[in-house]
This record gives sequence, structure tokens and C-alpha cells, in this order.
Amino acid sequence: MGMIKEFKAFAMKGNVVDMAVGIIIGAAFGKIVASFVNDVLMPPLGVLLGGVNFTDLKFVIQEASLDEAGQAIAAVSINYGSFIQVTIDFIIVAFAIFLMVKGMNSMKKKEEAKPAAPPAPSKQEVLLGEIRDLLKK
Repeated sequence: MGMIKEFKAFAMKGNVVDMAVGIIIGAAFGKIVASFVNDVLMPPLGVLLGGVNFTDLKFVIQEASLDEAGQAIAAVSINYGSFIQVTIDFIIVAFAIFLMVKGMNSMKKKEEAKPAAPPAPSKQEVLLGEIRDLLKK
């Protein structure tokens, strides 16, 4: 029973929950970026490069063929087009995260730059102020 309590305490810590939320949001953001790259960015880029679809770019090492039993043997190829597309996905995600972290850091700097409110006067200072005011009267 001690292990279950320990696991529950671990799982409910703020950092673990924050990390889980970050991973879920990151996965969703990754899908958005993948769609942006595949559906918005790559088609015009392919047209600019002569109607090339990046996922079709590959270097074929061995063509598809039939074996002696008549079963198809798949082609062996290096799919560098997919690699290019995944690399562009990564660069976009990394740049978006960079901008987000940079924005958060600038907000923290602005928050730290604000002058702190003066501390509340101590009881002695309040008492001395009251004595001073009474003496003035």
C-alpha cells in the first residue's frame, strides 16, 4: 500500500501534471504544424521546384520485382523527400517554441523590472509617526 501512496503523491505533484499538459498540447501542436507543412507550405514549394511532391523524392536502390514463387518483392529505396519534410516540420516547431520562450522571458523581465512596492511600515514606525503627529498638535 505504501508504494501506491508514494506513486499517487508523485503523480499529483504540480510539475508532473504541468508536464503532462505540456506533452498533450505539444502533440496537438505537432499535428497542426505537420498539417501546415504538408497541406500549406509544401505544395507551393513543390510547384516552385517544378511540380515536385517532396514525399515522392527517393533514391531507389533496388526496383520492385517478383520472386520465383511469383510474390512481389517491395522496392528498396532511400526516401529523402520524407526526411526533408520532417526536417522542415522540426524547424517550424523549434522556431515557434523559440518565439514562445522568448516572449515568456521578455514578460518575466518586464515583471522583474517593475519597482517593488515599499514594504509596510513596522509597528515601531507607525507608533513613532503617531507620536510625531501628536507632538505637532
